[in-house]
Amino acid sequence: MVKANENYLRLQGSYLFSTIARKVSEYTAAHKDQADHIIRLGIGDVTQPLAPKIIETLHGAVDEMADAATFHGYAPDLGYQFLRDAIAKEYTDRGCEIRPDEIFVSDGAKSDSGNIQEIFSEDAKVAVCDPVYPVYVDSNVMAGRSGDWDPAKNCYKNFIYMPCTADNDFIAEIPKEQPDLIYLCFPNNPTGAAITKDRLQEWVDYANRVGAVILYDAAYEAYISDPSLPHSIYECDGARTCAIEIRSFSKNAGFTGVRLGFTVIPTDLKAEGGVSMHDLWARRHGTKYNGAPYIVQKAGASVYTPEGRKQIEGQVAYYMRNAKCIYDGLKDAGYTVYGGVNAPYIWLKTPDHMTSWEFFDYLLSELNIVGTPGSGFGPCGEGYFRLTAFGSYENTKEAIDRIVSKG
Repeated sequence: MVKANENYLRLQGSYLFSTIARKVSEYTAAHKDQADHIIRLGIGDVTQPLAPKIIETLHGAVDEMADAATFHGYAPDLGYQFLRDAIAKEYTDRGCEIRPDEIFVSDGAKSDSGNIQEIFSEDAKVAVCDPVYPVYVDSNVMAGRSGDWDPAKNCYKNFIYMPCTADNDFIAEIPKEQPDLIYLCFPNNPTGAAITKDRLQEWVDYANRVGAVILYDAAYEAYISDPSLPHSIYECDGARTCAIEIRSFSKNAGFTGVRLGFTVIPTDLKAEGGVSMHDLWARRHGTKYNGAPYIVQKAGASVYTPEGRKQIEGQVAYYMRNAKCIYDGLKDAGYTVYGGVNAPYIWLKTPDHMTSWEFFDYLLSELNIVGTPGSGFGPCGEGYFRLTAFGSYENTKEAIDRIVSKG
């Protein structure tokens, strides 16, 4: 009889956001009269429509697909040149030495975050922040790097967990045990913390010193308002020899339902024996992926036009207005809150010594609000809760009013 991949059997329960969706579905099924009153500030899904410039470009690209002379089939392995050129120019404008041929276009940062581990050895030692975006952990469990689950510590035995707490401003410190792969995400999901260039440079220097690779998730860089903070790890000296950067069009341009992202792997990045990680990812990309659709890549390129930039900056400002509403409202009500300044997430301490899931149940059943329990992001997330700024302003304000009025 066929055997299952035993690594999958080490996964703990279902995916966090699937669990939340199930619990909300069960609640609405049992309380149909409350279904229309639920405000969802849990999953980081945008709510504003695509910007006019993006819609205009999509329509134009669809028309091209209706004409044999301008029809496009399979996309090039790395992505269309027009999009990679536009992305590379943004890096160059920030002083980063990134070429178009070092950019791999994909269907989103989540896919790349989960798949990038495939080009590294099965025995690679993985370091993750705690709390952390679950995909980094789960994809490495599936690959067999985790070891067994330790129920006493609520973690996997073979992973290096780097605590991110209020004591260190939710910025991980260099671990005592040496990793091979280091996952960093800034601005951070879920805590909303942002990292300074000096702190990030320390990580780059460390990775180069020990021969580790940093997998840098910069999906939320568009929300950075502090001009002193880095938008890319490639703003740091030496990052080309130790870092892979993953980005998304979902949160900056609203592509959650359209799907587009990219990964940058410099040709300078080598593994033991001089193996090019760029070439390995190119091989993996070409074998397992047929490219994002032409119409979507055309829409992605419009994000980098002057008109497109202005419009998506307006949408980012809209969501950050929501973040300020959540942050200020909760803080004024006596909650301990973090994030919400250079990131679209607010990280708060649960009140009255509630566990993360107890607070989730309280918000859902008593106030009809959906958020994300901090424990779902790792052991250090227990006692915390994440709210997103991606709802409508009206719903966001209503949610905070409900929480504040309830005391």
